[in-house]
Amino acid sequence: MSEVLVVGSGGREHAIAWKLSLSPKVAKVYVAPGNGGTAASSKIENVDVVGIDNIVEFAKTKSIELVCVGPEIPLVDGIADKLIAVGIKCFGPTKLAARLEGSKAFSKAFMKRNNIPTAEHESFTEYDKALQFLQSCLSEGKKMVIKCSGLAAGKGVLLPESDDEALSALKRVMVDLEFGAEAGKEVVIEERLTGPEASVLAFCDGKSYSIMPAAQDHKRAYDNDMGPNTGGMGAYAPAPVYTADLQAIVEEQVIKRTVDAAAKEGYPFVGVLYAGMMLTPTGPKTLEFNCRFGDPETQVLLPLLDSDLFDIMTACADGNLSASGEIKFKSGSASTVVAASGGYPLSYEKGKEIAGVSDAGNCSDDLVVFHAGTKIVDDKLVTSGGRVLAVSATAPSLKEALELSYKGLSKIKFDKMEFRTDIGKKAL
Repeated sequence: MSEVLVVGSGGREHAIAWKLSLSPKVAKVYVAPGNGGTAASSKIENVDVVGIDNIVEFAKTKSIELVCVGPEIPLVDGIADKLIAVGIKCFGPTKLAARLEGSKAFSKAFMKRNNIPTAEHESFTEYDKALQFLQSCLSEGKKMVIKCSGLAAGKGVLLPESDDEALSALKRVMVDLEFGAEAGKEVVIEERLTGPEASVLAFCDGKSYSIMPAAQDHKRAYDNDMGPNTGGMGAYAPAPVYTADLQAIVEEQVIKRTVDAAAKEGYPFVGVLYAGMMLTPTGPKTLEFNCRFGDPETQVLLPLLDSDLFDIMTACADGNLSASGEIKFKSGSASTVVAASGGYPLSYEKGKEIAGVSDAGNCSDDLVVFHAGTKIVDDKLVTSGGRVLAVSATAPSLKEALELSYKGLSKIKFDKMEFRTDIGKKAL
């Protein structure tokens, strides 16, 4: 039996660790640094290890069989390269391949040269030139999107509704450096697409892939898609709007072309390729790539996964996915609803005691509460982040899954807890 390491501390990482722990081939799952949920399982253990070099050293010392990297920053910084260099398998792309998420300017140029459908766009490193281009587009009556090229913790995509908001958004990114100096060094300005969105994730081994059911998440903080953008307030899968015809187009024009082109250009993509798609009236177009599992999409996709996640990740790391057999998902639907700290995604308080998590988990065998911003202090579970918990459920129908998620959520209490009441409503 193998020992594995999951890097990260959010709801995504709890879901990954939970699924890996169900494998009969896995003896132990370490999570670095983990959270209050990953600390509460007999087969899962948190380790206080941070920083790429320290993580690599820990993996060597413990003879870790496989490392799964949850968040994007360590991947963009080259953790996979360092693990591979010392003979440790890594489920996650190399530094070069992770540029698909790490630089939106690189990603857009990659799409353009490989004929991957996306919005019309331009990239700029100089504010004056960016401003001139934006003003020109606005004068033609176009709605534009302003994107930080660099990583901005999922919050660097601005969707202005007016000309003044668009000009302000550009200034916030490039002049005020509101999202960080690195994120604001370069900006992508692109046409605003319309239509429903879908998250299309695929397991990749560098040359072949296996696509998961499409998911839809909810980025805005409040009901009816109002309020500021967040990391995601809930999700469901499979997405009814994502038809078999759309799936065929996205597979051929986006997933296959990306995997083939990355290999051809010298940086084979290993791990999860996440294509954020806009299903426009003229066909699917790629909004962005991520180089890892999505959050909260992971919290609906892994409960539906009916194959051994350890086997899949190992096959991907070995470059042998096609020989590992069919990857199966359960029939039916999954949903997750996020409980957040009051004030998120802006300022919020931490350290609020959480009650009812066990009661929620006892509602059904088909319900799991994944922890994100939690930690254990003096034997008490308290909040430690903006998104605190994600209540995930599976059921024969989406309606039943959502009812179960909300039933579980009703058992959970902490001061100033906030959540959306309309997750999945548009799909019913």
